Amino acid sequence: MTRKPNYEVNEIFTNRQSYKLMSGEEITDEELFTLLEAARWAPSSFNDQPWRFIYAKKGTPEWNLMFNALMDVNKEWVKNASVLITLISRKNYLHNEKENIKHTFDSGAAWENIALQASIKGLSTRAIGGFDKSIAKESLEVPDEYHVEIMIAIGKPNKTKEEIPSERRELKQLVMKGKFKEE
Repeated sequence: MTRKPNYEVNEIFTNRQSYKLMSGEEITDEELFTLLEAARWAPSSFNDQPWRFIYAKKGTPEWNLMFNALMDVNKEWVKNASVLITLISRKNYLHNEKENIKHTFDSGAAWENIALQASIKGLSTRAIGGFDKSIAKESLEVPDEYHVEIMIAIGKPNKTKEEIPSERRELKQLVMKGKFKEE
């Protein structure tokens, strides 16, 4: 199944998917850091770049620090990923230490850059919300001035099985002119 947009957009958006089916093959540091480099260029309020990435490759001691925080249902498919990343964000601006109420929003932009770059490179990525943030915070020694956002699984796609792409809501369900009106 091919996704079809209603308006012309670059295929990078319609081709990007959050696959669970990964092959278990290792990805190189070059492949990983290409994704993280893309994240570095995300927009942010005051150019503060509040996002931080803690990563672990499968088979390393650091892997279990993240893997053990996952819900069991996610462990079932994440076991075939090559890399786990925990995305955290700094709660206050660096330049004045005032609260940055956009730290989560800005970190989401960095995650999107990872997802798009992975799609360009033929890698699979999937954001994971199903984990115990307090376990991750403690095991990864995340300071209190940071918020644990999501985990990200990265790997090479499992080409022996096919995942069906998810559809999207129609624009008329998402866009309103002038005032709030839900359809």
